Amino acid sequence: MMRELAPIQIGPVRIEAPVLLAPMTGVTDLPFRRAVRRYGSGLNVTEMIASQAAIRETRQSIQKAAWDPIEEPVSMQLVGCTPYEMGEAARLNEDRGAAIIDINMGCPVRKVTNGDAGSALMRDLKLAAALIDACVKAVTVPVTVKMRMGWDHDSLNAPELARIAQDLGAQLVTVHGRTRNQMYKGFADWAFIRKVKDAVTIPVIANGDICTVEDAQEALRQSGADGVMIGRGAYGKPWVLRQVMDALAGKSNRAEPGLEEQYRVIVEHYVDTLTHYGDEVGVNMMRKHIGWYTKGIHGSAEFRNKVNQVANPKQVLVMLDEFYAPWRERAAA
Repeated sequence: MMRELAPIQIGPVRIEAPVLLAPMTGVTDLPFRRAVRRYGSGLNVTEMIASQAAIRETRQSIQKAAWDPIEEPVSMQLVGCTPYEMGEAARLNEDRGAAIIDINMGCPVRKVTNGDAGSALMRDLKLAAALIDACVKAVTVPVTVKMRMGWDHDSLNAPELARIAQDLGAQLVTVHGRTRNQMYKGFADWAFIRKVKDAVTIPVIANGDICTVEDAQEALRQSGADGVMIGRGAYGKPWVLRQVMDALAGKSNRAEPGLEEQYRVIVEHYVDTLTHYGDEVGVNMMRKHIGWYTKGIHGSAEFRNKVNQVANPKQVLVMLDEFYAPWRERAAA
């Protein structure tokens, strides 16, 4: 029996189907989020934006904060370790159109945690509280927090951090069911997220290892969460959030798009990425996406090895056309 999800309220923002696209550096840029939203998602979250870079208005931070009206409402995620900078960055991104400001307290990457940001904040709840307080006071839009279970299995303090966030005015928390020290190894502990759900009254979103409709249902069953956030499960499958939304709404389980449709999606995504970044950066950015889109198709490994050597975007588009042509012709027949 599929559990149907109720809409959630994040301040004035109503999310009809709480199936959220996770913020992933180098992945959930504007072209990819646009591809996801064309199928459907409850909420898109931008790539993590460094608060210092946002204040300096670097080219990269502005690029990461770019959004499309079809994404409304959009959540912009900030990472940082000083209350003043986080507050200023939150204010700037509200001015850029953010409907929600999300604070990253879950990123496990050493470059981030060495700067006392991301999941390192789970070792300093006093500083974490100061950052949340600064953001809440700086903006009129809702503030949310994304965290892990804790730094390690000896300090599983997500329920405590969630209570602090709620008391300071945060209006939703997302919990990735791993510790920082696990990085992305092992399996997400969806059952632990229930402890966070029991600790607060604001909505709680379950995250980690949710790649299919069945994963989403099981994560919701174990966690009791109000919704799910999908990250790596959307690699090469911008339609997966729509599949989960439909299934949790009691609609028939949508099959994978055919290869003709997949080809159209990858070409649209490719052209959009070139427009967003320019040819040189765009070609490099799309290599991983091409790998994810084509994974599992006969001959894809050999194709990826060849296409990853090509720097000319027009030639890449020709190669994509030739790779998908036999499958498209077979489908048409």
